[in-house]
Amino acid sequence: MTSTAEHPAESVVTYETRDAIAYIRLNRPRYGNAQNSAVTYALDAAFTQATNDDSVRAIVLAGNGKHFCAGHDIGTPERDADQSFERKAVIWWDHVGAQGVDSRLARESEVYLGMCRRWREIPKPMIAMVQGACIAGGLMLAWSCDFIVASDDAFFQDPVVQMGIPGVEYFAHPWVTNPRAAKEMLYTGDRMSAARAYELGMVNHVVPREDLETRAHEIATRVARMPRLGLALTKKAVNQAEDLMGLRTGMDSVFGLHHAAHAHNAEVQGDSLGGVDARSIRDDAKRAAAAPTHSDAAKGE
Repeated sequence: MTSTAEHPAESVVTYETRDAIAYIRLNRPRYGNAQNSAVTYALDAAFTQATNDDSVRAIVLAGNGKHFCAGHDIGTPERDADQSFERKAVIWWDHVGAQGVDSRLARESEVYLGMCRRWREIPKPMIAMVQGACIAGGLMLAWSCDFIVASDDAFFQDPVVQMGIPGVEYFAHPWVTNPRAAKEMLYTGDRMSAARAYELGMVNHVVPREDLETRAHEIATRVARMPRLGLALTKKAVNQAEDLMGLRTGMDSVFGLHHAAHAHNAEVQGDSLGGVDARSIRDDAKRAAAAPTHSDAAKGE
């Protein structure tokens, strides 16, 4: 049985259930499902609905269209960084009307870091179903989930070093890969293939694009058969172990560095993003992907 929530077709997030699985999909395919605040709060409402529905035993997070998520919205017509929303993740004042760090810290503590931490603690199993681009803010969404199932054409990227920023707000890179892989990912800003992400343990399964939803549903259905409380306690146990390995305190530390970089950019260049936009990041990634690698040269290619 499939049911669709009462959201208009143009909603930035869609919600449906199939069997005991809630499918929550980013729905801005025209913009690569870039995450603005409207998306953030629509996701939160959908996750809350799935958590409160006793018939839902697992949640699949996906993106409509070619890409899972192209990152934070830093340039679409619907960018809403200057709009107020009812805060859910942290108790802080509204960022709208504030200036400088006072504004950026208030917004990003809530919309990015706070929300991803909130979603990580959802007591039901969460599976990210990733195709195409999973960039920066997209990483944060996928990393908030328990499993990642990726298509073989998926790639993972955090290119914000181009802005002089040491990674996205939900800084899980050394924990979901390893310190050296995290440094390479962050220093270069290059795309990481799904196959490489699987080798590093960041991704659970890689399948052909046409099999992605089938495989994600199979895994979700398998997990959904387990006792609800047992799953919730097991999730909490693993999350607590990960936090004891430094995940939460590491994020807190890096979040300060992240905002030091924003403040430096604003002071020196008059732009907290360092004058970098989504198009320049995309073009740089394409140039890097087209450049011959050392292994290509060794093979005479």
